Amino acid sequence: MPEDWQERRREAALEHAATLERRRAAETREAQVLIEDFVTTARSRGLRTCSLLARAHNGRARYRTGLTGWYLKRNGCLAVTEQGDFYVMSAASSLRSRLTGTTLDPSDPPLAVGVGARDGESMPLKELLRLRLEAGDERPAPT
Repeated sequence: MPEDWQERRREAALEHAATLERRRAAETREAQVLIEDFVTTARSRGLRTCSLLARAHNGRARYRTGLTGWYLKRNGCLAVTEQGDFYVMSAASSLRSRLTGTTLDPSDPPLAVGVGARDGESMPLKELLRLRLEAGDERPAPT
């Protein structure tokens, strides 16, 4: 009997994990469509791209990434490339990165950015992209 209970609990946990993964994948697909629409609209409006820099985790240094696109937030923590990839612009502190730049991997875009951050810092991705388009080229690159 205890083995049956343990097996049922294990199966329930696996099914729960699978359900969460399916939900995350669906949200990622929905967010990716928003990103692709943003890139299309940004290009059609002639929004200038810029070389994207990553900030060291400690905030003291900025590193070249070889990426080109648009920052989504003034502080430069989030960006979208011309290819429609979503990036969190953060890298480990490194002397090598200061000299040669750093390589970042794209992230799965979330439907809400900043979840778990300080109050008032979370925002639906759709709203963030809308605000970025409205800002046009007036939005300065982060310093």
